[in-house]
Amino acid sequence: MYQPRSIQSSMGIRDRILSIDYILVVSILVLGIISMFAMYSTDGGEFKYHTNSHILRFFVFFGLFFFISLVQIRFWHDQSYLIYILFFLLLLGVKYFGLTSSGSKRWLDLYFMNLQPSELMKVGLILFLAKYYHRVSVENMNSLKYLIIPLVALIAPLLLVATQPDLGTSILIAAGGIVVAWLAGVRIKFFFYSLIIFLATLPVAISFLKPYQKSRILTFLNPERDPLGAGYQIIQSKIAIGSGGLFGKGFLNGSQSYLDYLPEKHTDFIFTLFSEEFGFFGSLFILLLYALIISRIVIIGNLTRSSFGKLYCYSFGTAFFVYVVVNMMMVLGLLPIVGSPLPIMSYGGSSMMAIMFGLGIVMSCRIYKNTPVN
Repeated sequence: MYQPRSIQSSMGIRDRILSIDYILVVSILVLGIISMFAMYSTDGGEFKYHTNSHILRFFVFFGLFFFISLVQIRFWHDQSYLIYILFFLLLLGVKYFGLTSSGSKRWLDLYFMNLQPSELMKVGLILFLAKYYHRVSVENMNSLKYLIIPLVALIAPLLLVATQPDLGTSILIAAGGIVVAWLAGVRIKFFFYSLIIFLATLPVAISFLKPYQKSRILTFLNPERDPLGAGYQIIQSKIAIGSGGLFGKGFLNGSQSYLDYLPEKHTDFIFTLFSEEFGFFGSLFILLLYALIISRIVIIGNLTRSSFGKLYCYSFGTAFFVYVVVNMMMVLGLLPIVGSPLPIMSYGGSSMMAIMFGLGIVMSCRIYKNTPVN
């Protein structure tokens, strides 16, 4: 039985701190500290820009994580639609005022940082749909009338992100939205119909791909077709991971990464650098850390009593799992290179902010697990 709202509202700071999931907190901290050492290695064993910036961002956004977690989950439920609208407006801002780099317009210049709103939309869409399906009755869940709003909420940001162009992030946003709908109870037949429509329109979609995007797909199918060009990055990544062996070459001793054979090692390919230096067992430890974080998110979902909290935690935990798997499969050559950062580990302020924001709401579900959400 739910506790009265007055009781939930009277939780003091001490009660909130005691309600924190410290296993999740320690797991995030350990992963963050490992990422700092990895970033230090990408800078050649010196405290240069990437290392200093990454350390500062981690602790700033770790503080944001705590701040968000102490705010009542009822607030995040009530403001879910507004948060989604804010992130959507930021995406619109990118279209008209965004910074262009390497042929893509993905960032907003906020003076103190370049913000990539598409990363925030990964969490914003999950929040929006969790609130929406929390309010829809089981009887109406699969009514066409009640499928229109979530469909529009999903497609609108996808189109904006895809035209930046950022195919990888648009796929991850779509994955998060699909997960929420599936966990909420939308029937499989609607996903099947969507798949048929997607396959039918795929030839048209391919015609809109940029030349570098088509090249990435062809390179995924056969990296050796252009070993010094489009296939260079993934070939070097697989060489680095394989050369790490069981125990790795040692900290700061990775030849592929340390001698700059591996491009973008501080962002999407940070796992490659770590695997070369610490080998199979080091990589296994990272995987276990991620598994622990995801399991804690799911456990918190089990503990919280509101359907909104459950749906959000299960959906965010599944999406987090997808982010990790996509990145690791990408650097292993099992997926095309799509520009997917490894949560917490990869360099990038927007990605770090989005993940910490999402984890903060998970922790809010834990602290206020008995709070009614109407």
